[in-house]
Amino acid sequence: MYESYYGLDSKPFQLTPDPDFFFASRWHKRAMSYLQYGLSQAEGFIVITGDIGTGKTTIANSLVADLEDDIVVAHIVTPKLSPDELVKLVASKFELNVAGKSKSEILDDMEEFLYKLSATGRRALLLVDEAQNLPLETIEELRMLSNFQEFGKPLLQSFLLGQEELQPILRAPNMEQFRQRIVASCHLAPLTEQETEEYIVHRIIHAGRMSEESLLSEGAHAKIYQFTKGVPRKINTLMDRILLYGFLEELDVLDEAAVDSVISEV
Repeated sequence: MYESYYGLDSKPFQLTPDPDFFFASRWHKRAMSYLQYGLSQAEGFIVITGDIGTGKTTIANSLVADLEDDIVVAHIVTPKLSPDELVKLVASKFELNVAGKSKSEILDDMEEFLYKLSATGRRALLLVDEAQNLPLETIEELRMLSNFQEFGKPLLQSFLLGQEELQPILRAPNMEQFRQRIVASCHLAPLTEQETEEYIVHRIIHAGRMSEESLLSEGAHAKIYQFTKGVPRKINTLMDRILLYGFLEELDVLDEAAVDSVISEV
């Protein structure tokens, strides 16, 4: 609705994670570096944690978008799965037939699939989103899946993305064997005030705005940071409403008063 009014080709602040709009803050760069390092090692677990809305899934999507064809990816978003349910879900994400099969049969099929991948010079990557929902015994099942190996290298590598509650789960005394296979971990912090402004400008420009005139005043940026605390998802929600408000009020520049009006509504 407001896109053409502000010279945009698309909506810059959608809630759905979009790798095309990826903004690399200091912490996001570090998390991406860990993921890329993990890929280069082709083994172990990489763990990325962060509060709700800090961009974990966006990082994962950006990574997947840049992957070469030699890596086959399965991406799961986990409810509270049992170990058997996890095995069945992972196998189905790799497009294996699981109908009417026992867990042992599915594991046999998965092992055969992974060996065939390796024989063609490819390998498998599992992205587990919302991993804090997994019970301890299910996380342990993930470790067991990493036991599929050839020439000393695992045939399946896993990245775990989760909220902060995942950290104490992995620190539990009976998770020692899993911890020993974690090659890197990182916690995503919210954006700083300067990064928040850079994030907003980045998305607006990426959405097609060609005008060199700033769309928001400095005071507006400060107000947005104060309200959102630098959490990207909150920024997206608020900015979408601010742009709609500016369009309806026919504002060329969005100032503190405009931001205050929208904040009072939400």
